[in-house]
Amino acid sequence: MRYDGELLARALRDPASTASLDAEGWTALIGIARAEQLAGTLAHRLDGVAMPVGVARIMADARASAAQGRIAALWEAEMARRVLAPLDCPVVLLKGTAFAAAGLSAGVGRSIGDLDILVPRDRIDAVEAALLGAGWEWVKPDPYDDIYYRRWMHELPPLIHRERDRMIDVHHTILPLTARITPDADALIADSVVLENGLRMLLPADMLVHAAAHLFADGDLAGGMRNLWDIHCLIEQSGIDGLIERARHHGLEREMRRAARLAHALYGTAIPAAWQARHRADALYRRRLTARDGWGRPTRLLLRQAFYLRSHWLRMPPAMLARHLWTKWRKGYRPA
Repeated sequence: MRYDGELLARALRDPASTASLDAEGWTALIGIARAEQLAGTLAHRLDGVAMPVGVARIMADARASAAQGRIAALWEAEMARRVLAPLDCPVVLLKGTAFAAAGLSAGVGRSIGDLDILVPRDRIDAVEAALLGAGWEWVKPDPYDDIYYRRWMHELPPLIHRERDRMIDVHHTILPLTARITPDADALIADSVVLENGLRMLLPADMLVHAAAHLFADGDLAGGMRNLWDIHCLIEQSGIDGLIERARHHGLEREMRRAARLAHALYGTAIPAAWQARHRADALYRRRLTARDGWGRPTRLLLRQAFYLRSHWLRMPPAMLARHLWTKWRKGYRPA
């Protein structure tokens, strides 16, 4: 039998569907979940479901690993808070760390990598100096990459702490400055919600808009099943009141509607019937999102390459794109 990411989507949507899996099916499900960084999420979804003893041990390990990852992520956020507190500027947590800090369902079992924060653009130099002075250092020393990030991107070049080996991405908006869409970064920060420790998180609607922007207006859909699960959980927990209006304000209505449609198609997310009408391109997005084999390896490589090129096309004008890709090619970079 051939497997792809649809197997994982089905298990997350309906944990009872795993009752029909044989050894090969369980191997495929676990391999795909690990590749999509959804092993901890899957383990929580399947908690209490009947499964082979060996699978139960793997699921228990995944839950424990996710719990440890949550502690590490929140501690890293606290370290950043302490360093940046004297600057007296708003610091907004993004993505997985925000979900964990706010106790949202999207954070349950979620794999959390880098610490992502959003700060005002006019404070970016002060934030950078404070982090560098507290033990963070550059991940990318290449001069071209440094200039590229500072001139055209929505964030500083990534930093890593020399002792804790944890990365931080400091954003001043949520899409590259060269992108065709320009979200209202000031509104994202001004309307953010203060957490108990003084850090902030985006409004629920803005969290959804950011997730949709990251998935469909910026990247090549790498990690897309996890990001779409975030969207599913956020909609299920917070609803959609005012969502389209907020997305329209940020110029991301089309991306938000596509995210909602695909979350509904893959995970059964409850959205209005008027939102569910499929667009012809949705099938291609779904095939890209689920492009894994039974060992978790990437498949549909031509489609992946097409979305990789599309992600760069969205990020910058054609002449700049050609120059950038040529420069990266000469430096030896090849997309996975």
